[in-house]
Amino acid sequence: MKQISAGWLTALRAFAIGVAALAGLVSFPAAAQKIEGLALTPPMGWNSWNHYGCDIDETLIRQTADAIVSSGLRDAGYTYVNVDDCWHGERDAAGNIQPDPERFPSGMKALGNYLHARGLKFGIYSDAGMQTCAGRPGSQGHEYQDARRYAEWGVDYIKYDWCNTGEGVEQRNPREAYRTMSNAIAASGRAMVLSVCEWGDHDPWLWAGQYGHLWRTTGDIINCWDCTVSHGSWSSSGVLPILDQQAKLRRYGGPDGWNDPDMMEVGNLPKLAENRSHFAMWAMLAAPLIIGTDVPGMKPEITAILTNPRLIAINQDEAGQGAMKWIATPDWEVWAKPLADGGWAIAILNRSGETQRVTLDWGAVELKDDTFGRQTDFAQMHYTLTDAWTGSAQSDTRTPLTRDVAPHDTAVFRLRPMIL
Repeated sequence: MKQISAGWLTALRAFAIGVAALAGLVSFPAAAQKIEGLALTPPMGWNSWNHYGCDIDETLIRQTADAIVSSGLRDAGYTYVNVDDCWHGERDAAGNIQPDPERFPSGMKALGNYLHARGLKFGIYSDAGMQTCAGRPGSQGHEYQDARRYAEWGVDYIKYDWCNTGEGVEQRNPREAYRTMSNAIAASGRAMVLSVCEWGDHDPWLWAGQYGHLWRTTGDIINCWDCTVSHGSWSSSGVLPILDQQAKLRRYGGPDGWNDPDMMEVGNLPKLAENRSHFAMWAMLAAPLIIGTDVPGMKPEITAILTNPRLIAINQDEAGQGAMKWIATPDWEVWAKPLADGGWAIAILNRSGETQRVTLDWGAVELKDDTFGRQTDFAQMHYTLTDAWTGSAQSDTRTPLTRDVAPHDTAVFRLRPMIL
């Protein structure tokens, strides 16, 4: 008998496990071997999809990485550089995934080395189906083989999508699919963040924390303020429709397991105020901050939004508790996020196309968060106010706060307990 190489044995074993799983002939442990502690605060980085789609290559990724460093984004916390769909070539004779030789001629290990040398982390994309959303090879039946390959390349983060996984009774079980990849990552010997990207279709906030470090809560985002765009069997949504789906999910997110309302369109929205609000609200939600714009061509005012240290601190607060909708009117809302120091972040969001004058009479209201057991009676407890956009002091909660908030803009304040 002809001797079978170790590579072939690995490929055959991975394929056999995948086929057996589909046929229900093998069982997997109820709990995945998730690598804990990789995302104690929401991940921050960049992803290629929102701005470039399939039009990517190694030159673009390297240029973007250099711009992330030179712009100050890396030092602000954006360390993951995530290559989304369309990097894939064909599998080799042993079933090993390979990069597109024209788009990534230097190979993915070389790309990973380039990123690591600049203090960045390497993210990659795959899919739980036989093909990715763009029709490239998916990981179904190759999970262990692909995870080992990614480990060899120095990958730090895997976005794992949900296209081509079947329909109806023939659809793959998402818990099995993400558990399998989670276990494959653990078996690879390299710690990698797993981003569960099944679009919220199967209530992942109830189960995905066993397997991954973040999970998509909605369908895809699109660069508009308040719209829904149909693509036939699925839809994309703008900032406000996605935001409106998050409040009920806040109890499920926290350190090492985050609700993910999708990558940011900051830099892609037409109005500066919309970009500000988008960033402010994702920061308030304790959402992953994954940039989805052209970083080398980014305007200074967009860089200033994304690198604002006070907004980032609100997002990265170690308590990991997302904001709740505290006060709501048809035109404006006030969101409140409890912070680890006993204070709060407060965001006044103007949903409307007109300037809104908002007055918060702190002494007349109570702030109560039943989900996380936080309560503040402003008549008894006092806080200093800092404008999170500018860093300027804004008196304290013993006097009312009045602000004119521009159309589609958001004012954000940090409240710290006063020592009287």
